[in-house]
Amino acid sequence: MSEPVIKLEDVWKIFGDRSAEAMEAVKKDGLTKPEVLEKFGCVVGVAETSFEVTKGEIFCVMGLSGSGKSTMVRHLNRLLEPTAGNINVLGKDVMGLNENDLREMRAAHIGMVFQHMALFPHRTVRDNVAFPLQVQGYPKNKRWEESQRCLSLVNLDGYEDRFPSELSGGMQQRVGLARALASDPEVLLMDEPFSALDPLIRRQLQEQFMALSADLGKTTVFITHDLDEAIRIGNRIAIMKDGYIVQIGTPEEIVTNPIDEYVSDFVEGISTLKLIFAHTIMDKIEEYQPQYGDDLSVAPRVSEDTDLSGLIDISTTTDQPIVIQNSDGRDVGVVNKTTLLKGIKGGDN
Repeated sequence: MSEPVIKLEDVWKIFGDRSAEAMEAVKKDGLTKPEVLEKFGCVVGVAETSFEVTKGEIFCVMGLSGSGKSTMVRHLNRLLEPTAGNINVLGKDVMGLNENDLREMRAAHIGMVFQHMALFPHRTVRDNVAFPLQVQGYPKNKRWEESQRCLSLVNLDGYEDRFPSELSGGMQQRVGLARALASDPEVLLMDEPFSALDPLIRRQLQEQFMALSADLGKTTVFITHDLDEAIRIGNRIAIMKDGYIVQIGTPEEIVTNPIDEYVSDFVEGISTLKLIFAHTIMDKIEEYQPQYGDDLSVAPRVSEDTDLSGLIDISTTTDQPIVIQNSDGRDVGVVNKTTLLKGIKGGDN
């Protein structure tokens, strides 16, 4: 298995003049976030955070306001210094980088997209996108060539000579994404980039980002307070509360097996039709007990990655159960209407 692109080990961030004392007391006495505030006047931003992100993965981090998600992501490129812990990005100890190496990593290897892009109002769209390359000393023709390439990626051809004030909010956000892509970084950090946009524009940008991510293979840490957004775009989701990561899992795991009441409250009301798959609810074919009239030889066959919505559509066209096949085309399981109803309801199968 390849080394993770991003790896955090026991990372803490405590804000305040007495952060070192507070850190020692937390480790020694197990103080809670309110107790740290009361005793030391310090705020626990990130606590005991560990996770890994693999190459090409979209790793979503979500939680309520104040949960620590934005604080956490700013440690990955050392915009914030941790109180304790280890951070490794692209095989490098981020905490061990000197000023020049850190600047080079931020400029060339880690792109960041914020909720409010802070585009330069006096620069054209082309110059805004090209700015990171200007900082790195690229010649003008190379800057403009890359700027044009990135603007094409986000469907902003023809807007190169416009100024930010002439663009809609969604278009400005796409300029920000193009700017983050301009230096072709291996890692993208996205801090609630779409949260200020109207729902329709937001969904369009989500779709565009997912398509870009699949095409470019960027490793992404995506911060959001919206579970629907996290489920829609994330390969895995981490849920934070009071600086701690409460649960990490795939969207299916988070929705179907919430670890506690806090996570349960988040996932309540989320439709499972696109989140639960045939391989999760099927009976193994060797253990399946045929019902009267079953004939697996003529039953429809689908991939084990077919979701509940697809299984429902197929079940309405046949009286037979559905045979599930693995990636090699081998029959591995069976879903009948009873099994399907259990999957929809969320009961044990």
